[in-house]
Amino acid sequence: MENKGLKVLVHASAFFMPFLVPFIIYLVIDDLEVKRMAIQAVLFQLVMGALLTISLILIIVIIGIPLVIAFGIMWFIVPIIAIVKALNDETYNYPIVGRWI
Repeated sequence: MENKGLKVLVHASAFFMPFLVPFIIYLVIDDLEVKRMAIQAVLFQLVMGALLTISLILIIVIIGIPLVIAFGIMWFIVPIIAIVKALNDETYNYPIVGRWI
């Protein structure tokens, strides 16, 4: 039960402290599953930030508009899906970065 709460906290932190909370949990907790989720959460935030930045630059040539919309929706929806999976005690890998860890 403790691990479920920590997993939910790691995923939910995307909405209020996307880097600090997973980093602290990674340093403090010994459970490898929770550590893996924390690393994935931070990597996902970094990758999505980079993709959104590139998309914003590409708005100049119009292609960036649908990319910003798609990545913005993904940035919001993926942590919610991860929270639901954690509440159901299911393993979840973030898209793009999930297989890196």
